Amino acid sequence: MISTFFHAVFYNPIYNALVALVALVPGSDVGIAVILLTVIIRLIMLPFSLSAARTQIAMKTLEPKLKELKEKYKDDKEKEAVETLALYRQERVNPFASILTVFIQIPVLLALYWVFLYEPLSAINMARLYAFTPIPHGVSFEFLGFISMTGKSMVLAILAGLSQFLQAHMALSGTMKPSGNGGMQGDFQKVMGLQLKYIFPFLIGTISYTTSSAIALYFITTNLAGALQERHVRRTLMS
Repeated sequence: MISTFFHAVFYNPIYNALVALVALVPGSDVGIAVILLTVIIRLIMLPFSLSAARTQIAMKTLEPKLKELKEKYKDDKEKEAVETLALYRQERVNPFASILTVFIQIPVLLALYWVFLYEPLSAINMARLYAFTPIPHGVSFEFLGFISMTGKSMVLAILAGLSQFLQAHMALSGTMKPSGNGGMQGDFQKVMGLQLKYIFPFLIGTISYTTSSAIALYFITTNLAGALQERHVRRTLMS
């Protein structure tokens, strides 16, 4: 059941999109196809990402009320937690909305990884193709002519880690900046901020190097797109 759902919703669409992009891009460059596929995925997820950014801004406006609850129930942490959640419900704010985009990316990333692991594009699986999916006449696994998409690349892995750091840095200096007001929300934001800025870049770089260059290229593209999105949020939603 889960496998059928995963293949129908994530694996098959991504496989078909990747094959179609390889057929359409100049030189049938798999690397360029991965970049374009990542951009398409980011555009599909854009409403969720912007919603999460708006939620973060709304949470900033609740800081005075959250501080009042912290002072009022400083000797009863359980009551503070209950009243904080009640405030979130009253204001229609989901403090974990920004995590949704991360969870959405997990099956997408798994699908992309398994495509390169189990069904290399050098041998197109015709049984998985939709009737309208164009078939490439040839496939180039050398991104820009010198980086293999099937192997590992230390350069791309480092760039993946650095791009993750850049995205986290921009996010924490904008809509997701920890407020430092203490309490449940403040502690959660502080921990998440430290993980996003210092642990995730190392984790992303490690995953990128131990999997394939295609995964590293996906991370680089999605992180840069995320950084541009954060810049847009600061210029528009927070102005």
